[in-house]
Amino acid sequence: MYTKHFSRAVALTGGVLALVAGAHALQKVSRVGRYLYTDDGNRFFIKGIAYQEQGAASTDPNNPFSEPSTFIDPLQDGTACKRDIPFLQQLGVNTIRVYSVNSSLNHDDCMSAFSAANIYTIVDLALPGNGSIDRLNPTWTTNLQDQYINTINVFNKYDNVLAYNVGNEIIVDPSGTGAAPFIKAAARDIRSYLNSVGSSALVGYAAIDGDDNWVLPLAEYLSCDPTSANNGSSAIDLFGLNNYEWCGNDSPSAYSGTNGNFAGYNVPAYFSEFGCVKNPPRLWTEVGTIFSQPMSDIWSGGVAFSYFPAESNDGEFGIVTINGNTVTTNDDFGRLQAQYGNVTFPTVPSKSSAGTTQFPSCPPNNSSWLASNTLPPTPNDNECQCLASTLSCQFTPKTDNTSVIIGSLIDFTCSTLPSVNANCDDISGNGTTGSYGRVAFCDPATKLSFVMSEFYEATNRAATSCDFSGNATVNPNAPTSASAENAAASSCLSNPNAVFTPSSPASASGSSSTGGSTGSGQSGSSGNKNAAESLFESKALFGVGIAALLSVLGSALTLA
Repeated sequence: MYTKHFSRAVALTGGVLALVAGAHALQKVSRVGRYLYTDDGNRFFIKGIAYQEQGAASTDPNNPFSEPSTFIDPLQDGTACKRDIPFLQQLGVNTIRVYSVNSSLNHDDCMSAFSAANIYTIVDLALPGNGSIDRLNPTWTTNLQDQYINTINVFNKYDNVLAYNVGNEIIVDPSGTGAAPFIKAAARDIRSYLNSVGSSALVGYAAIDGDDNWVLPLAEYLSCDPTSANNGSSAIDLFGLNNYEWCGNDSPSAYSGTNGNFAGYNVPAYFSEFGCVKNPPRLWTEVGTIFSQPMSDIWSGGVAFSYFPAESNDGEFGIVTINGNTVTTNDDFGRLQAQYGNVTFPTVPSKSSAGTTQFPSCPPNNSSWLASNTLPPTPNDNECQCLASTLSCQFTPKTDNTSVIIGSLIDFTCSTLPSVNANCDDISGNGTTGSYGRVAFCDPATKLSFVMSEFYEATNRAATSCDFSGNATVNPNAPTSASAENAAASSCLSNPNAVFTPSSPASASGSSSTGGSTGSGQSGSSGNKNAAESLFESKALFGVGIAALLSVLGSALTLA
């Protein structure tokens, strides 16, 4: 086995040398046409590696991909980063991809050390669990937008952020392509925010590899203009494909289909993950093919997976093991080092001949591509906060871990509202029909308060209708009548379909989130209500049925 052991002293020495040698600002990398270039006019290729220790694997039976339920921020421990930099330099990487970071922590030591070593970062903005666009119940909401912006605010001062990913493998099959409008809306709003703060970082998405009939339309959709006006305001800058089709000692023909699909793609594309484990040993011979013509005419490099050990349903990834401050490399490390060491970046096309980026019309709907060209609006913190203050029945949880109960409470309330001639359309969004309720962009807690209030008003403000097993209370500052409350709420939601440049959250929320998933009850909207339409319609008291339903709720959701 190919192994090397370095002590903490050696690793730190390497880090110090890197800091001395690289004491300069990294060149900005920009999108020109369908390629990446540095300020000096040279083509830029991502020669990277995934850099994140694996968190605790989820035990949720609804999580077939064994995605982590926790994460370890790889950019908050300067000693660990400096320990690893000599090994990353041996590999010759110029980019690392990190999947989850904690915006409440300090990243100065790691980011400055990586910059001094001439290493860029691709930072995924999502977090495990409720901190991402949910593939089953997709939303683009204030809490997610705030989380993304808080992370950008923390990393905006560093010169080596190449790109921010707004999502990773959110869509995994044709039935989930209705989530694409939410991804595209996130890209639109994050791009707008980055422009407003003067950031040159690119906006990207990393897709799982799958059937051509939906992966290619996904790529085209994320880089298209829904208005057919050649406008890139809602387009990503960088498309990543997590591709593992080259296994063992394969041949360049392995990529023939993938190359054909992306031969005419309009924005830079790269392999956001590569390195098959299904046919060991990993020889990494795909590197020579990816970084030479004709693939270099289509792709801008790739990210090998993974530096740290990672378990998957397909096998074990990882090219090192860590024991304290000692790094032990394995055979995969040596083979990747050799392959990366043989790479010479192609120089064509030149920056002056790369042309301009074109943004074509979006792909049409069919049986395997379900996304609407109507995107969700920009989440509006001010409108949601205003609305929350006017609602008559407010979510006041008995637990700090609100993610445990919000989904169930929304599901229960939405299943109950039809019994009082009401519904949850206002909090629902549907990326297939392009219908987005006027409260759909609000955070889950505000959505829950909204439907609780709808139930409370529909039952003539019966005292028992605003309890929800002790998780709701009457708002003493709410308007005194349903009509007055409706007017106040409609005033708060004055422009629920607006698209605008979001601002920085009033207060940093750190890395926590109340969640992108709020339960299945809000999916499948049957249409929007007009903002001027009555919010709370007077209904007859639900009587015995209410008591029975609330009794069931009490037994299911009482939390100490």
